[in-house]
Amino acid sequence: MIDMDKMLAERKKQHGDFGVHAEATQALKTVLYSYYEEHHTPIHREALETIVHKIGRILTGNPNHCDHWDDIAGYAKITSDRIPEYQRHD
Repeated sequence: MIDMDKMLAERKKQHGDFGVHAEATQALKTVLYSYYEEHHTPIHREALETIVHKIGRILTGNPNHCDHWDDIAGYAKITSDRIPEYQRHD
């Protein structure tokens, strides 16, 4: 059985206090929302919001926790992979 208190304590070390993280992440998302336009697909939006969530963890938690950075790279990659060839502007 999972010791929830132990798990939450460990997560707090890596991600920071949930309340502080929530405040920072919501502030970042407010900026995103003010710039969304019609051409931003659900995939774009979800990737951006998830990346901002990870940035919030970096800002309020352990900035040396590699998973935060790897997750950002992963979400960027899976989003890039879903951009149709005809829409790419390399």
